[in-house]
Amino acid sequence: MAPRPTRTRKTSAAPETAPDTAGAAPEQQFLRLMSHEMRTPLNGVIGMLGLLSRTRLDGAQRAYAEAAQSSAEHLLGLVNDLLDYARLEAGKLEFDTAPVDVEALVRGVAELLSPRAHDRGLEIAWSVAADVPTVLADEGRLRQVLFNLAGNAVKFTPEGGVRIAVSADPAGDGRARLTFAVDDTGPGVPAEARARIFEEFGHVDASDATRFGGAGLGLAVVQRLAQAMDGTVTVTDRPGGMGARFRFTAAFDVVAGEAQPLRPLLGQAVAVQSPDPFVRAAAEDQIRACGGQVSPTAPVVLIDHALAAAEGRPLAARPPQGHAIILLRPSQRDLIGPYRAAGFHGYLIKPLRRESLAERILAAAGSAVPTGANGTPMEDDRVAPARFAGVRVLLVEDNPVGALLARTLLRREGCTVETAATGDEAVAACARARYDLVLMDMRMPGMDGPAATRAIRATGDDTPILALTANAFAEDRRTCLEAGMNDHLVKPLEPERLRAALARWTNRSDRAKVAS
Repeated sequence: MAPRPTRTRKTSAAPETAPDTAGAAPEQQFLRLMSHEMRTPLNGVIGMLGLLSRTRLDGAQRAYAEAAQSSAEHLLGLVNDLLDYARLEAGKLEFDTAPVDVEALVRGVAELLSPRAHDRGLEIAWSVAADVPTVLADEGRLRQVLFNLAGNAVKFTPEGGVRIAVSADPAGDGRARLTFAVDDTGPGVPAEARARIFEEFGHVDASDATRFGGAGLGLAVVQRLAQAMDGTVTVTDRPGGMGARFRFTAAFDVVAGEAQPLRPLLGQAVAVQSPDPFVRAAAEDQIRACGGQVSPTAPVVLIDHALAAAEGRPLAARPPQGHAIILLRPSQRDLIGPYRAAGFHGYLIKPLRRESLAERILAAAGSAVPTGANGTPMEDDRVAPARFAGVRVLLVEDNPVGALLARTLLRREGCTVETAATGDEAVAACARARYDLVLMDMRMPGMDGPAATRAIRATGDDTPILALTANAFAEDRRTCLEAGMNDHLVKPLEPERLRAALARWTNRSDRAKVAS
């Protein structure tokens, strides 16, 4: 077994040149180079197959494209696991602690995994207890642990669903012990295999590597990360039913002076109807976290569209009394209109967002009406078409395939896209025109992404700049931020992540105009 990873934290700024390799050990240089060189072509393969699958194909062609995309995604998973494990084998991990919004972290992981889960016919749900505080932690490492656990649950669950739940207990000295529980309705993990699956190349059954794919490194990575955070990770039977429960527990420093969480549903009774126990439990937990009460009879009822299929109906039945809100998957956006016509007060998209849930319930109860800037009801960004129409984006990418993929995805979101192939071209473009967003490749010949960003910032331009790179390491994200970038998107570029980034960084009323 390799030595236990130790905690370190770099505080020195990255040099102007070769920011992702200078000063690093030869092993780290090699890993970063391999990360870039392997993920860049995979980005093109997966992205182009995704675009192809959205064109008109006959049955055989679609089957071939989906099989190729599945194989490419499998290969990407192996690349990620091997790179992660190679870094852990070096015996050193770098932790960059900062305030972490646990609810935003868990929601992001659930929404990132939701397309994969829904494609497999699974539900995925999440909830965070109201008393879970903002903590000081390495957000990237926490996300990796949670993503590996929840992704593993989706992978091995043939039917039913996956649920992520977070709770907190006092740990003394201004610390809180957080427990991240991932439940699934899969086959479970036999007692004799529960230690083996956290070992390198470990599987519940020897045939799992062939049947499900993967090198058996994902949970080994989780185990190492948990140990490095002085935490534990365990697996047991899921309480109350078939399946497994994975639990990651660790103590973190609590951010002092945080405001008490809002409880907008205080005194509001809500009923939840769903055939899926995870969807029902997560919705009820979110209602309670907002201060509401769950009751079988209430003036507002959340009704899962999955009830319609269970009852053999095209639409779920609206209750004769009270106000009903329908729960839909993003792919069921076409049912929003029919449900409104059937008398439903509104909709919520699964996996549910606590803030949206509270807003819709209050609107249905007549206490408040959530509206957008133009006074119309707000639409969920996961179903709103062409939400970013008119958003001007500068895409800086030297790889032609990567540029074509990103340009196509941006235009499908309604964006107006201009391109640059070098850092010098990006600086010149920003001097000539204004943009709502800049997507900046990190590694380019000549002036690279960080150097171009510094040059743009030196002119006083505060346009949001997001790194677009094949590098997947925490220090690469830190290099981006130190250069003046606002965020970090890792290739392969996924539509859901791109949409979330657009929503976060272009959510303002004024749109950029071409400089005169």
